Amino acid sequence: MADATLSSEPDSSNSFWSLLRKGNTSSATAAIGNTLLAVVKGVAAFLTGSGAMFASTMHSVADAVNQAFVFTGSVLAEKRPTRRFPTGFGRVINLFCMVAVIVVTVMAYETIHEGFHLLKHPAHTSGMWLNLIVLILALATDGFVLIKAMKEILHESRVEAKGLRIFPQAFRHVGRAAPPTRLVFYEDLVATLGALFALIAVLVTSLTSFHAIDGVMTIVIGILMVGVAFRVGYDNMVGLIGVAAPPDVEDKVAKIIFSHPKVVDINQLRILQEGRYYHVEGLIELKKGLSLADADDIKFQVRDELLNDPHISDVTLGIIEDNGVTDWDPEEDEEQD
Repeated sequence: MADATLSSEPDSSNSFWSLLRKGNTSSATAAIGNTLLAVVKGVAAFLTGSGAMFASTMHSVADAVNQAFVFTGSVLAEKRPTRRFPTGFGRVINLFCMVAVIVVTVMAYETIHEGFHLLKHPAHTSGMWLNLIVLILALATDGFVLIKAMKEILHESRVEAKGLRIFPQAFRHVGRAAPPTRLVFYEDLVATLGALFALIAVLVTSLTSFHAIDGVMTIVIGILMVGVAFRVGYDNMVGLIGVAAPPDVEDKVAKIIFSHPKVVDINQLRILQEGRYYHVEGLIELKKGLSLADADDIKFQVRDELLNDPHISDVTLGIIEDNGVTDWDPEEDEEQD
């Protein structure tokens, strides 16, 4: 029986407001929050001369620029496929995230450079209470965005968790989240830690004569930013190349296919992750003796069942008769991976 290519476009409009509503909410929230924080921290750093506050300001500037980029990319990634781009625009978000990586890297360099300068020439800071108030505000804001990003990770991974279980489950399933959500998670994790380190530095430099900690904490925050740039850069490089869906997604797709009583085996199955969507390509084996019309009907039924999943954007299925050999062995496939 001949195979056929079946595709479905995401049921969304290409109008500006429709696309805007589908943009990544975590990155939009983070962009707004970090813009406000960058302004407040910058004023505090200028008035008090705190190096740690300067480093925290640089991080907030980098986060605000990045997450604005990422939100823009997440909006464009929701555009429907066109004749020229039949698989859609899902990987656009990876390009925008790579631009964000460059911004983080530049800011990290400036932060580390400032840290070494402070080690050689420790600054005598003032305005402890102003710094404390600003950093506590930063901890609250970054912490709020971080928790929101964790919930978004669980939503995109389709994992149920409540209370304190949100934290370990978010770390466990972050690899399954969309690129913008992962970037917000990593950046705000470092931002929260950075605000905490800056808070420690402000307290120590204000209450003791150990002013070198200002430079040390500034360098630590810069190194954390480098770590974020490396991790996000790697994830998006993989995304641009094309990465296979997680094993549990593959298992779910296989279960949907096998749920049809006339499907005997899966000869081939490939699921490509693009942004937060999956492209499914498969060759399924049907019971012998079916007419071409019946086999086509089964193929359409299986296709429609797969497309009921909002995370699956298109399906390409081929059909053949049962060859008498069991081809689908998910355990063996997992071992090879």
